[in-house]
Parts: sequence; C-alpha cells; structure tokens
Amino acid sequence: MAEETGKTTTGRKKGGLKTMPFIFANEVAEKLAVVGFSTNMLTYLTTQLHMPLAKAATTLTNFGGTSAATPLLGAFLADACIGRFSTIAAASVVYQLGMALLTVSAALPQFRPPPCGNPAGAGAACQEAAPWQLAVLYASLLLNAVGAGGYRPCIVAFGADQFDETRAAERARSWGFFNWYYFCNGASMLAAVTAVVWVQDNVGWGWGLGVPAACMGVSVAAFVAGYPMYRRLEPAGSPFTRLAQVVVAAVRKRKVVVVAGDDDGVRLYENDEIDRPISMYGKLLHTDQLSFFDRAAVITDGDLVPPASSSGKPSPPLVPNPWRLSTVHRVEELKSVIRMGPIWAAGILVITASSTQHTFSLQQATTMDRRLAPGLSSFQIPAGSMTVFALLAMLLTLFLYDRLLVPLARRFTGLDRGISFLHRMGVGFFLSALATAAAALVERRRRETAVAAGATDAGTSPMSAYWLVPQYALHGVAEAFTSVGHLEFMYDQAPESMRSTATALFWLSISLGSYASTALVDAVHRWSAGPGGANWLPDNINHGRLDYFYWVVTALQIMNLMYYLVCAKRFTFKPVQLHKEVEEEEDGKALVELQLQEKV
Repeated sequence: MAEETGKTTTGRKKGGLKTMPFIFANEVAEKLAVVGFSTNMLTYLTTQLHMPLAKAATTLTNFGGTSAATPLLGAFLADACIGRFSTIAAASVVYQLGMALLTVSAALPQFRPPPCGNPAGAGAACQEAAPWQLAVLYASLLLNAVGAGGYRPCIVAFGADQFDETRAAERARSWGFFNWYYFCNGASMLAAVTAVVWVQDNVGWGWGLGVPAACMGVSVAAFVAGYPMYRRLEPAGSPFTRLAQVVVAAVRKRKVVVVAGDDDGVRLYENDEIDRPISMYGKLLHTDQLSFFDRAAVITDGDLVPPASSSGKPSPPLVPNPWRLSTVHRVEELKSVIRMGPIWAAGILVITASSTQHTFSLQQATTMDRRLAPGLSSFQIPAGSMTVFALLAMLLTLFLYDRLLVPLARRFTGLDRGISFLHRMGVGFFLSALATAAAALVERRRRETAVAAGATDAGTSPMSAYWLVPQYALHGVAEAFTSVGHLEFMYDQAPESMRSTATALFWLSISLGSYASTALVDAVHRWSAGPGGANWLPDNINHGRLDYFYWVVTALQIMNLMYYLVCAKRFTFKPVQLHKEVEEEEDGKALVELQLQEKV
C-alpha cells in the first residue's frame, strides 16, 4: 500500500523521471565501489597483505558467496518490514562504512604487513598480515556484503516503483528505465575496470579505494535528499508467510473436490479489503493452471472465525483464518511465483557461459599478441582489459535498443516496450550460444598458430588478441538482451508485494550461474583426464583442448535455448485487473476503471 498518495501536499506529483538522477547516481557510485574493489582485489590481497594465492582466492570466493546470499535477506526486510527506501538508505550507509574501513586500512601502513624486504641479499619470505589486520579486512568485507544484500534487490524495484503502473504513459517509461538502469550500470563498470584500476596500480590503493568510497558517500547523501520526491510503498507483511499459508491451506483441503464454474456451486473466496495492502495497482484474477492450490480458496467449516479484537462486541463480521483460507489473489501470487521458476532457471546457464570471459578468455588473451598497434607501438593491452570490448558492446546495444529498436518495433507489435521481455531473453540466449561457438573457433585457430610457431611450451601465440573481440562483443550484446529482459520479466511477473524478492532471485541466478561454471570445469577436468594428468584444461592451454570445452558449453546453451523456447511458449502471464486512474475528471471527481493488464 502506498505510504504517500500520488501527490504532495502542494499538489506536485511524486515519482516519475525527476527522481531518476538520484537513483542512478546511487547506482553508479555503488558499481564504481564494487567493481573497482573486486576487479583488482586479488592483487591487493596477495601484494599488500601478502596472502598466499589459494587463501586470497578462497577469501574472495567466500565474500562473493556471502554477497550473493544476503540479497534474499535484504529483499525480505524490504517487502515485509521496513520498505525499499529505508532498506536502500540503511544498506548504503553500511556499504559506506565498509568502504571507508577498507580505504583506511589500505591508506595507513600500520594496517598492512611491512613491505617485502631483502636487506641481507638472501631469500626472505614476505611477512603475512597479522590476525588483527586480517580481522579489519574481514570486517570491511562483511559490511560490504551486508550493504550489497540490502541494496541490490531493492534499487531496481524502487526505481520502477516511481512510475505509476495504472497510467499507460508512465508504464511505457518504466520499461525504458530498465534499459537506462543497465546502461548506467555498464558505464560505471567500464569506468571501474579502466580508470579506478589504473589509479590502484599507478597511484596507490588508498586513492584507488578512496575515490569510489567518496563517490558512495556523495551518492548516499543525494539519494536521501530525494526523499520528498519519491513514491514510497509500505511493506505489506512477509510474502513468504503468505505463500506458506496458501500451501498449508491447500494441503489441508487436498481431498476437497474443486469443480470449475459457478454453476456447480463452487465459489472461490475473494476479499478485496484484506488484499488491499498487497494489491495497490490491481488484483490477480483466477487462472486454471496449478489448480491444486485453488483448494486454499474454497470455504469450508471453520475457515471463517471472529476477529481477535472482537471480544464483547455483538456478532462481529467473520474473518478468514489465513492458515485455512486464502483469497484468490493470494493463491494466484503463489501460482505466479511457481510459473516464473522455469524461465528464471533458464537464465542460470547464460551466466555460466559469460563467466568464461573472466577465466578462459582471459587465459587466451595472455597467450596472444596484445600490442595495441602491431608494427607501430609496443604498448600491450592488459589481458584483463579485454572485458572492455564486452562492456562497450553492451552499452552500444542498450543505446541503440532504446533509441532505434523500441520505436521501430512498436509500429509492428503495439507494445510500449517494443518487444516482449520473453522475446528479448530468447535473442540473448541465441547470441550467448553464438559467442561461445565463436570462442571455440578462435581457440582452435589460436592453438594451431602456436603449434605452427613452435611456441606451445612458451605458452604464447603470434596470433593477434583482436581475434577475441567478436566473442567478447557477442557476450556484451547477449547480456544487453538477456539480463535486462530477465530483470523486466522478474519485476513484471512477480506479485507487486514481492518485487524486491524477485530482484533478489535475479541476483541469485547470477550466483548459481557462477557456481555452475565452477562445477562444469571440475566435471570436464575429471571427464577429460588422460594418462600423465593430461586433460582439456591444463595450466598451459596450448597443451589442452579449450576449444572442446567451449563446444560443450555451446551444446549446453543450445539445449538450454530449446528448453527456454518450450517454457516461453507455455508460459501464462499473470492476469491482473488494474485500477486505472483516468486523467479526465467528471463532476470534480477522478473516475476509476478496471483494466486487464496487457498480454505480451
């Protein structure tokens, strides 16, 4: 339910485009801080804190796992307890504290072990960080993980909340918001992997972490300053509790026979009054799918009870026991979440494929000719900077998509967003499979070139690293279609009271995709093991068959695309009866009409 009405006391409308600078500024600063922190953090742990490589990698893995899990907790707090604005503001402050602590520890030498010295001329081991110095590091990482958990699942949903779904014009703008949100996301990541990393390597870690931390502080102040302009939605109670109540009620009535149609005497329970806090924009209508859960909305003896506060009052109106009787709207909430599952799962393998550009594509780049202008300059492009091509492709695609494709597609589809998010995701899945296929072809040529040049043992190839640009660019274009479409899908099809949770599930798919990549690599290691420890993925990729691994990933993505097409074809959009406010006024009062949500 809205915490504020649509207008302020002075008559100015809340929400809308005027709130976007505050929200986007917060997002840009957060990504600068996160990506600028994570991109080079392995180097910081090994060179500044003198951690062993395995321990440093484990530390970052644990941090990544914790950061991926905390959004579910943040989403629960936002949807059930304190609302999205308060969750974002509090999480940003926690994030700021974590970045500040990390910056201080990087800037002040007493928080780090002494530099590796060799005054005697003999080999002396570097002194590893003391336990208390590691405790400071772990505290800052924990604060960052908690801050990310509150921030990530809420910022997208909060930004989309600024557009009133009951107005067609604002609903059209909301889909543009997802594009520009992801554009700002990518632009800040581009700045982080170039400018911020350069500052860390060439100026110092204090400045390299301090600049993003300072940006984060400014963004927190800017975000809070926009408070009077935001449309803010009150939390409507725990969505997980409501889903559990539907399941329990349906199981209790599993022997009840539900016959569709009012002519057979079966009427499913509806109560707009108790559903009002969770159906501000409109209520969900009954669907025939997953009919087992309809039993939860069938009234039986003992389902309606006097209200708890009715002691001493004569004949109070009966209310439902939520663990025995649910409304149609609440039953359809559960159905919507279940229907989203197969489409959500299809996005996991795309993340698995794209993660190869940070691992094996990086290994390819390190063994190739990375001169910026062969024959003219000896300057080499850092292997890690090859991801710039993916980011640039993603940003260009998002810009062209919003400015060219959407207006053109509207003429043929009539949809505000140009093409549906299901079509958008399908295009992304196809392009992602094309990217790994291109990587397999390039890797085969790279390996053959290294063998012909007699450079297999040296681990280098005279082939130009620019041959990797197509696979990076295709991954970037695929992300522009898949990730934005996935975000749109999760936000649009989730029950309106669970949109923070839906965004958290989007982040969870990214986490699971990364873990699936690790599992796939381990499986290929075991499956391809040969005599003498040989396998497809050795440390020296010239002695392996990385191209075979890419073909395995491509085959999995083709199967995933086929699975997705079946799921998308059979997917049923949630039927919503919207409360649409009409702009015209009659007799001094605004009219309110009901409108079915458009099918896409």
